[in-house]
Amino acid sequence: MILLLLIVIYLSFISLGLPDSLLGAAWPVMQPQLGVPLSYAGVLSMIIASGTVISSLLADRLLRKLGTGLVAAMSVLLTALALLGFSLAGQYWMLCVLAVPYGLGAGAVDAALNHYVALHFAARHMSWLHCFWGVGAAFSPYIMGFYLNRNADWQGGYRAISLLQMGLTAVLFCSLPLWKRQAGEHADTDAQSAPLPMKQLLRIPGVVQAMATFFCYCALESTAGLWASSFLVHERGIAAETAAKFASLFYIGITAGRLLCGFVSERLGDRKMIRLGLAGIGAGLALLLLPLPEPFALAGLVTVGLGCAPIYPSQIHATPAIFGAAHSQALIGMQMASAYVGTTLMPPLFGLLADRAGLRMLPLFLLLFLVLMALLTEQVHGKKQA
Repeated sequence: MILLLLIVIYLSFISLGLPDSLLGAAWPVMQPQLGVPLSYAGVLSMIIASGTVISSLLADRLLRKLGTGLVAAMSVLLTALALLGFSLAGQYWMLCVLAVPYGLGAGAVDAALNHYVALHFAARHMSWLHCFWGVGAAFSPYIMGFYLNRNADWQGGYRAISLLQMGLTAVLFCSLPLWKRQAGEHADTDAQSAPLPMKQLLRIPGVVQAMATFFCYCALESTAGLWASSFLVHERGIAAETAAKFASLFYIGITAGRLLCGFVSERLGDRKMIRLGLAGIGAGLALLLLPLPEPFALAGLVTVGLGCAPIYPSQIHATPAIFGAAHSQALIGMQMASAYVGTTLMPPLFGLLADRAGLRMLPLFLLLFLVLMALLTEQVHGKKQA
């Protein structure tokens, strides 16, 4: 039974990644068809992110009432219906309305699955599951590209991903008995106690630092992913085609790194995995900062991606051990909400900074978040030793 449940969870993580890269892949075709400014993609992205933040914060109460399996199934269904709505929408305002359930569904299932795996499975599964998220995020642009090559049919691309999500919804509803059977009486032990208000959770030593760590990590990852290609072209004189390929290798580095981390995470433990990741990011940023030949800058970007690989899954997996299972469900939701805020706000903030100080500031901007992460994670994991 545990194998069947793991298969379902792995499929769910692929599903989590599928919608995340659709807008970026489709927007060059959507924008002229919808007749809106290019920047309006940012508005849609922020609406989706806002819904994700809200549902992450509400995930604890939903999970206590409904359980992980049902929350996951209903959330994926909500996302599938939103994607189907995207495929039928002909005007921009419709997309803005549909972006709300799009984000709400994504945040709830993300928090639910991450907490369940952190509580019930070994660290290697957390690394591999986030690797499978990368598989979904990398695969969906190819699906969208197939439909864009057929009469610029971006609606067809959204429809195809919606159908995949609906198929997973059916699997999740059929698998509901597995969730309870596997966890038994301990499936949701924290559901037996009343949820603490957020103000009380924030008073727990280390919680604010943990949330800030997630904010810093996602700020670094998303800013690097968005601006690295432009940095390589404008500051290092690298050809746009080469820079674009290596920008994609940044995400491939994260995905491949998480696959590799799964083999050593249990032996090293969460704290050492995070330290290794931070060291990797630092090495990559050094290659970007130093005036070295082109291959070193390209290698630096990939090294930053590899360094990013263990940090997010290891920090999530460590949450129940650091703060206790009774509060970990709520805290993971809060941490993920903080992560989404970092993803939403920091890349455009760097864009404003680059307008004034230039793209050469990118490695220093990323270094700031790296230093903050290093300080914050030591404080958080030091609490476990206290």
